[in-house]
Amino acid sequence: MGDRGRLVVPAELRERLGVRAGSALVLLETPQGVILATREQVKTLVRSKLRGVSLVEELLSERRKLAASEDAA
Repeated sequence: MGDRGRLVVPAELRERLGVRAGSALVLLETPQGVILATREQVKTLVRSKLRGVSLVEELLSERRKLAASEDAA
């Protein structure tokens, strides 16, 4: 970490990741520590975590339960 808060990424890692000066990187804070990733890596991670999850179906299910409890009251 530089004196201005700049993070230095070693050349070997930059080459493997295909990042250049000005490339957007993301720092993710997790309970296990901080993860440095490219935007594409973050997209892949999020997609893998959401695979098989239907947020619309979950929302509809919650709304149906709420409506049923209101109707029963």
